[in-house]
Amino acid sequence: MTADLSWMLEDIVHNVPRARHAVLLSADGLPRGATEGLAEKDVRTISAAMAGMQSLSRATAHFAGPDEDRQWNQTIIEFSHGWSFLIGAGQGSYLAAAAAPDVDMQQISFRMHRLVARLGTNLTSPPRVSAEDAAGTRRSDPRPQGAGDSGFVLRELDQVVSRVEGALHAVLLGSDGLPRGATDGMSRDLADTISAAMTGIHAYSRVTSQFAGVVEDAEWRQTVIEFQHGWIFLMAAGPDALLAAAAEHDCDIEEFTMRLHEVVPRLTAGATPGKGTGRV
Repeated sequence: MTADLSWMLEDIVHNVPRARHAVLLSADGLPRGATEGLAEKDVRTISAAMAGMQSLSRATAHFAGPDEDRQWNQTIIEFSHGWSFLIGAGQGSYLAAAAAPDVDMQQISFRMHRLVARLGTNLTSPPRVSAEDAAGTRRSDPRPQGAGDSGFVLRELDQVVSRVEGALHAVLLGSDGLPRGATDGMSRDLADTISAAMTGIHAYSRVTSQFAGVVEDAEWRQTVIEFQHGWIFLMAAGPDALLAAAAEHDCDIEEFTMRLHEVVPRLTAGATPGKGTGRV
């Protein structure tokens, strides 16, 4: 592991109360530095998982809206015992940080972005893919007219989307990666694509659990992806299901996620308990 930049990462854990770790990685998942206290094998695992999640996150940009400016901003993973954050750190590099549940979110974000500015030209790894390549070829409006059908549309989700300004759409998927239903206007092809990507993002998110802290009965809660043009949320939806949703960037995301959580019990009332999606 390249360790010459590790000393710069200590700025985060030394100056942000409740911050735990920081890792610098390339787009190919190779670690370029890490704070003290992380085993080398854990750094490699975290780097690979964060890079994989970043690649999948960028590939879902069209789910958050048809805007041409689909720049990815950050990914945040919430656990019962802490947080993981991922931001860009120059060409083809990323900075990940972990913190306790009660960390000052604004403070750690400020320190992470300030560190990226300080790292500057030290980060010159070529990106594995460009933003446009990661998202694939330019896609059409993700809400084509007449794409839904009565057997696939979940009216409970439609009601949530209709009540929150800026909310776009949502899809309920099983832990097998198959969609169980979606909001009106989502084609089955789009639901299949997003469900497959979200299953991968969920798996990568859970791999980073120990990065956020080592505790028994750790629980993954949600993964939030912010783009320049919108948001994507992935949350647990019962013992064997996930709920993915998208919104415009100016949407009231607290209201949207609150309403999504409220509707989850009705969506999964008839589900058969199976392998959980929250415990890690």
